[in-house]
Amino acid sequence: MADRKFGPYTVSMSNEDKVLFPADGLTKGDLIDYYEAVADVILPHLRDRPLALHRFPDGIGQDGFVQQRTSDHFPDWLDGQRVPRADRSEGSVDHPVCNKLASLVYLADQAAISLHRWLSRTDQPNKPDMLIFDLDPSTAEFAPVVEAAHRVVQMMRELGAKPYVMTTGSRGLHVVMPLRREADFDEVRDVAQAMAAELADRYPDSLTTEHRKRNRGDRIYLDVLRNAYGQTVVAPYSVRGRKGVPVATPITLEELDNRHLRPDGFDMDSVVHRLTQHGDPWQGMHRHGVSITTVRDALSR
Repeated sequence: MADRKFGPYTVSMSNEDKVLFPADGLTKGDLIDYYEAVADVILPHLRDRPLALHRFPDGIGQDGFVQQRTSDHFPDWLDGQRVPRADRSEGSVDHPVCNKLASLVYLADQAAISLHRWLSRTDQPNKPDMLIFDLDPSTAEFAPVVEAAHRVVQMMRELGAKPYVMTTGSRGLHVVMPLRREADFDEVRDVAQAMAAELADRYPDSLTTEHRKRNRGDRIYLDVLRNAYGQTVVAPYSVRGRKGVPVATPITLEELDNRHLRPDGFDMDSVVHRLTQHGDPWQGMHRHGVSITTVRDALSR
């Protein structure tokens, strides 16, 4: 075990040579190095947001687990936030919050491969600052997902919003609309559902809001269920616990037209290179937050 200092904080590193991605030969040390390399970019996307950690202490060849609560063994300096339970029952949950480099490195040392964040911040946990469409393919074909993303982007623009797109590192794409923190989750979810219903009406042969997979056929599912209190989405630049070590990666709208685009096409090395060359296409996105009232009124016209 070795100690590393990050300003006034000490992280005790352990088993850095432990292989987490057997097929790719990558270790926990490699994961730590990646998160340290992208810290300046990922931390603004994590700051002041409750997190759920997808941990794989024995590597992705074994079952991992999702951790919502802070652990007793977490250091005192690792930020946390107590928020009411997601099911709105009595009680609360102490979620980890990652606001500094030492916290990011510590979580990576805990084999928290994937970081999933709330759509709201700790000071106003019931007021999201983004609305998200999770485009879920019904088949292995990715081109229909890209087409669906174009249509969601077009609608968001029609409604006066500025859309942002991210590959998920899994099978689909996320399309995100930054919001002003004015409305609660219930109101935002209602607007998201109305947007999805309108899109499904416009393009009934290719888009659907049908929850049941057996009823979707080959249509792309417009999943807006994550626009709810306590729900999480994979964070930008988070590694995924999958073979190939894919990374959830923000892209420009122009990159949607790249015929080589894949939902899992970016890995740790390519993301570090990409950020060095081009920066973060989501930087400063919340300066473009739109009022959900504006969106709802435009949708009803």
